[in-house]
Amino acid sequence: MKIIIAPDSYKDALSAREAAGAIATGCARVLPQAQLVQCPMGDGGEGTLDALLAATGAERRVTEVHDALGRPINASWGWHAASATAYVELAEASGLQALTDAERTALHSTTLGVGELIRDALNAGAEHLILTLGGSATNDAGAGMLAALGARLLDAEGQPLPPGGAALARLTELDLSDLDPRLAALTVDTAVDVDNPLLGERGASAIFGPQKGATPTDVTLLDAALAHFADHVASALGKDHRALPGAGAAGGMGFAAAAFLGARLQPGIDLVMDQVDFDRLLEDADLVLTGEGQLDGQSLAGKTPVGIARRARRHGVPTLALAGRLGDGWQAVHDEGIAAAFALADGPLALPEALGRTSELLADRAESLLRVWQLAGRQTPR
Repeated sequence: MKIIIAPDSYKDALSAREAAGAIATGCARVLPQAQLVQCPMGDGGEGTLDALLAATGAERRVTEVHDALGRPINASWGWHAASATAYVELAEASGLQALTDAERTALHSTTLGVGELIRDALNAGAEHLILTLGGSATNDAGAGMLAALGARLLDAEGQPLPPGGAALARLTELDLSDLDPRLAALTVDTAVDVDNPLLGERGASAIFGPQKGATPTDVTLLDAALAHFADHVASALGKDHRALPGAGAAGGMGFAAAAFLGARLQPGIDLVMDQVDFDRLLEDADLVLTGEGQLDGQSLAGKTPVGIARRARRHGVPTLALAGRLGDGWQAVHDEGIAAAFALADGPLALPEALGRTSELLADRAESLLRVWQLAGRQTPR
């Protein structure tokens, strides 16, 4: 019997790799002879880099860059020399998880560090870039990234703008003459887990700004500033990307990736599955086990378990999901290929205790699931 174990991370508890190991432990208690294929996954958010490195064998490299507040930070990225492919996770450089609640500032946070990672990848000889955009602390529409790659964003006095999305309201000149010429030959695929446009009531500032510290007044200011920036970009490039689905990802980094890097914006989980050759793994599989911290109605928008189940269903392979919590509307996942979903808790648990026991609970629930699977008569390999 072949079981594919493909979870995302369990936020604040386990990485995707750790979660896969815990699930495998539980499965082995029931079916010690089964082929358990651990394939940690991600949909573009924090931890996706680890999943890609584990699946592709790419080398982990570390570069000193600037975080979302401009402070020095060591950020990881991946390098696959054989294919000249670089893997860059925005959250490594400009992630929200690196900031305290008091430090969150959607007005002034920057994607400078992401641009520095891309520059390092170009220096290594990258021909293909996989860029993942989840977990950002930023709302600058990629302006910081552009500055790191040679663009000059100038005010009316010809001075460089300070970091952050708010400063874009003062943009007078967008000088692309020194933009790194190596970008023209770089193929870029960008993983996004939302389909929001750059601006408006569903835009980057309105939907994601508040979690990054933006007040209602800040949201209005940022949306206007990003619109002003988008006007300059459209004038400079002759094409307007502000309405592109996914342009609002990571505070507008989807917009910048499409406009300046020529990126293809793809649902993160689909891009990751393609990178790890998930279809090949499914060809002779009997069962898929997946999961993440929470399953709810919003999971249909492209979260890992639903993306996994949709792909597995094409191959006729059933999928079971283990979630830290089943939230509102979770039953909708059944229509997307998840045959059954289960919460981890074995009784009333306070959140700190639940987080501390996630590995144990995952192993126990996986064991229980496979015992039921055996009773259903599905233990015989194809």
